Amino acid sequence: MINQIYYSESPLWHEKIGVIHALLERVKISEERSADVLQLRKLNRIMSIHASTAIEGNNLTLGQVTDVINGRHVLGTPKDIKEVQNAWQAYKELAHYNPWSVADLLKAHGLMTAALINESGLFRSVDVAVVRNDGKVLHRGAAPEEVPDLVAQLLGWGHASEAHPLIKSSTVHFMLEHIHPFRDGNGRIGRLWQTLILSKWNPLFAWMPVETIVHNNQALYYKALQDSYNNGIDCRPFINFMLDAVENSLYKYVDIATETAAKEFGVGVNVGVNVGVKAGIIDKLREQPALSAKELALLLNRSARTIERHIRELREQGILIRIGSDKTGYWQIKDDKTNE
Repeated sequence: MINQIYYSESPLWHEKIGVIHALLERVKISEERSADVLQLRKLNRIMSIHASTAIEGNNLTLGQVTDVINGRHVLGTPKDIKEVQNAWQAYKELAHYNPWSVADLLKAHGLMTAALINESGLFRSVDVAVVRNDGKVLHRGAAPEEVPDLVAQLLGWGHASEAHPLIKSSTVHFMLEHIHPFRDGNGRIGRLWQTLILSKWNPLFAWMPVETIVHNNQALYYKALQDSYNNGIDCRPFINFMLDAVENSLYKYVDIATETAAKEFGVGVNVGVNVGVKAGIIDKLREQPALSAKELALLLNRSARTIERHIRELREQGILIRIGSDKTGYWQIKDDKTNE
């Protein structure tokens, strides 16, 4: 069913996609300024693996995940350690997967879940459901006998669709969660496959910490998944969320690259001058939610660049949510914690 309709379009997507295109140029420039691009990319890959496994309940810290990947001994459960090792292997093969190949999807799942579950690298043969802690069923996966055809239809749609890769990748991510083709590992595979689709559009996405942004906004991630079921299946709320996550991941990559370059060139970081900036931003936005970064900079006597950086961090933490467009929208405060 190549003509399958999975979403209703939003008039805001065009503007968001334009912002992401511009940010990709900034990412490219930031990489060029880094003396060790390979180390920068590895750092972001490790962050992505830590975030994606943590979303599913893995208890290893970022430092422990780094040690596992570097072959050091770590005090953790064998399951948690194996999940990280598997994810590292699955992501290492990213350049070799065909995003529209069912066989490659199964191969990736096999790497991701090796020695962890029955039917690793295979579509499930049993019914599954996503159940909340109180026992309420949030979602039931497709019947196991329907899974192979549904996945083939989805990937066939993705291969033929002329939708922008940002929209297409988010749709495939959501629909893999909806079909729930595997006994376990559906979330990790959904996030990996979105990264894969985006990396085929622009290779920089192979190293973007999109999963980190999702992890930092996990409640909103699950809400976006649920909201996409409000009127049958319409991926629009999930696509909205993922566009914001992708945008924030690009900002984060630029920040990490900038910090790495500063350390490489021996530039000191003045931490004290920024103390209280986040709290000031939140206080001002609570009074006037439509303030721009430039207006906040004037009110707080800081540079616009400093304000923009703190706003990005607050967005990554799920504390600030942008409602509407960059030009006419406003900020909504979701959390009063400022994490100085």
